[in-house]
Amino acid sequence: MNIIKYLQSQGIGSRKVCQALLANNCVAINGETPPDDIADPATPQMLTIDGENIPTLPLPHFYIVLNKPANFETSHKPQHYPSVFSLLPLNWQNLDIQAVGRLDADTTGVLLLTNDGKFNHFLTTPKNHIIKTYHATLKHPADDELCHKLVQGVLLHDDNETVKALFAKLITPTLLAMKIDSGKYHQVKRMIAACSNRVVHLERTAFGNLTTDGIKQGEWRIIQKAEVI
Repeated sequence: MNIIKYLQSQGIGSRKVCQALLANNCVAINGETPPDDIADPATPQMLTIDGENIPTLPLPHFYIVLNKPANFETSHKPQHYPSVFSLLPLNWQNLDIQAVGRLDADTTGVLLLTNDGKFNHFLTTPKNHIIKTYHATLKHPADDELCHKLVQGVLLHDDNETVKALFAKLITPTLLAMKIDSGKYHQVKRMIAACSNRVVHLERTAFGNLTTDGIKQGEWRIIQKAEVI
């Protein structure tokens, strides 16, 4: 990949900006003067600009798992809270990165980000039944009857469709582990509301095979596509 296109693909700036940086010897790749072409753009390079380390992404497609904190919106145009994309390195915020599905502003946990539109579509298409795991903190203590109802299926308020949990188990009377393979709007919260209880905090602990193990809230790591499912 041409070095200018490579720098642009990492969110460094316009073609003109990248040309100027190169002309002024501001750029180093792996500690050396950058070549005219990056031979292996699929491998993140050690990029420095004016001596500052700049994080790079594998190309052409990259996959990032983020441990989403509360009070961040899964949107490039947030209305009430900061965007989850503001948690990424500044140069990446210039790139076309999309979230795979959404988490509510108050929901925490696993959020996958990518520029791979085809894979994003695959993961969010209902017929592919990608499993999501949640921990829901309940307002009212519950018993096994709640889990039974969720697995048997509940009719969502303002909806004519019955939806089922793949798995539901109480960890404590007010902490519920639950797995679903669909992605209706506010589904977990609405399912629990249909059982006459309420979610006061929701964490997605897994998306497919992805977890936030080893990733603090607000932090991220680059992953391989094969790690997702």
